[in-house]
Amino acid sequence: MIQILKEQIEQQFLPFVRRPARYIGGEVNQVRKDLGRCDLTVALCFPDVYEVAMSNTGIAILYHILNQLDGVAAERVFAPWTDAEQILRQKQIPLFSLESRVSLRSFDVIGFGLTNELCYTNVLNVLDLAGIAVRRSNRKEDDPLIIAGGGMANGCEPMAAFVDLFVLGEGEEAVVELANLLASAKRAGKSKNEALREIAGRFDWAYVPQLYDFAYENSRIASFRTTEPGLRTRFENAVVEDFENASVPTRPIVPFAEAIHERVSIEIMRGCPGRCRFCQASFCRRPIRFRSAEKVFELAKESYAASGFDTVSLLSLSTADYPHLEDLVVRLHGYFKDKHVGLSIPSLRVDQPLKLVPKLFASVRKSGLTIAVEAAGERLRQIINKPLKDSDLFATVEEAYKAGWQKLKLYFMVGLPGETLDDVKQIVDLTCRLAKLRRQVDGKTGNINVTVSWFVPKPHTPFGWLAQRPREYFEQARQIILDEKWRLNARFLQFKFHDINQSILEAAMGRGDRRYAEIIESAWRRGARFDLWDDCFNHALWQEAFAECGVDLEAAAQRTFAPNEILPWEHLGGPAKPYLLTHHDAALQIVLPPGS
Repeated sequence: MIQILKEQIEQQFLPFVRRPARYIGGEVNQVRKDLGRCDLTVALCFPDVYEVAMSNTGIAILYHILNQLDGVAAERVFAPWTDAEQILRQKQIPLFSLESRVSLRSFDVIGFGLTNELCYTNVLNVLDLAGIAVRRSNRKEDDPLIIAGGGMANGCEPMAAFVDLFVLGEGEEAVVELANLLASAKRAGKSKNEALREIAGRFDWAYVPQLYDFAYENSRIASFRTTEPGLRTRFENAVVEDFENASVPTRPIVPFAEAIHERVSIEIMRGCPGRCRFCQASFCRRPIRFRSAEKVFELAKESYAASGFDTVSLLSLSTADYPHLEDLVVRLHGYFKDKHVGLSIPSLRVDQPLKLVPKLFASVRKSGLTIAVEAAGERLRQIINKPLKDSDLFATVEEAYKAGWQKLKLYFMVGLPGETLDDVKQIVDLTCRLAKLRRQVDGKTGNINVTVSWFVPKPHTPFGWLAQRPREYFEQARQIILDEKWRLNARFLQFKFHDINQSILEAAMGRGDRRYAEIIESAWRRGARFDLWDDCFNHALWQEAFAECGVDLEAAAQRTFAPNEILPWEHLGGPAKPYLLTHHDAALQIVLPPGS
């Protein structure tokens, strides 16, 4: 039964929230169907606030694909901010969709996009605000089916108690197959469990956790098995083979509240030829596929005409490796130069060919050039398998200054395997030299913003077996950087550091097993919300939750896994373990050469 909440929302909710534009819907290019006439209804949820969620490309693509299907309706719901949550609870208004303002419990499916471990408590909060039991074992037959996908699905066991079905890999084709099967099952009067068993037996990218069990020996996993015969125990990521013609939303929704990114966003390439050993995406998102420059150009024109956005963003994990970049930029610049539309070209990898790239970007706004350096020294870059030479870095930055860039933004990671405190100090020296390089161009010193993150070992990477450095190391490294900046009087360098506590939690949670559901639920019930937001993150709540469940948070982050150990994520897509171990061993040979 569809529960329409329009009057309650307009009279009891919207007048009392600080930013009602987050919750009103009705934006240009939204799609609204008659839910009562549809075979399948889906609420798509990105578990963060509206401004962030509206910038997520994955949700936008799925929304577009599902609403193109006859008999299927997809609507949006995002995590309400803390003020809105308070009003919903006080006035007992269930969480609702933006398009039709109906309760989430009215939908057949609620689909979550999981992009970071620190969004997990928001998932539980959304379910609870919708009046849905957070644990799947406590739900009823008429409750919506809870599905989750996104990068975290490849390490989803900590969330297995809350989700009915995980979709591994790329969703464009998988979501169509799922929608068709679920609509057919609904027409046939099949139960949720019957539909889930059919999905589990048919698709190797579909993981139904209720059909699998683990046995444990202390902290280790002793075994992983099916609860029913004939089911697979190894899953694969869904892959879109024909990326050239994969669906792209060319009528993007124009948000009412200012989003983090308001732009035409088009993927030009999927996958990454690099194999940075800390990066889960580079190992899990394969193979490499490209869209033609002509196709991207036409998509950009169509999307701009339907939205009026003033920026076109070319997305990929490594845009510098797109083989048609020069041709594409020339085409886009020629079309958009008189329309006051700029180009955003993120994810640029610095190497020898890239020295010429800044000359191509006449239409790119010169607010700042972003480069992910990761490590200040070439030895450390060799360990992480990022083949960046200082000579190429300096050549690229010099060309950028000549092309008109005045500011740089550099990303570094601290705590990498084989790193020393001298490597940490070198971050300041390198960035200082890059800032002074501008003097050769126009006599001025460059302004450089430096973001320093703390190494988090990730599932499905060669470094997934390794420990995170202790908190004390990160604190010492941060102080070394600040002291070295002061010593060099480098006021033109601005350093921003990720929250150490958030990185420790991310390392512990990301490599956790199914038993971590107790911790997540405990933290949520204690009030954990929006853990990716510095002003909301409460480390003490998580410490209490870990302690209540008998787990030491920092010890979990610093845990090492044995090469022959059953990993909590090894069945969930990604490269085979022997392949990852070859990279793992190659890195350790540089860290600890034979005979050392």
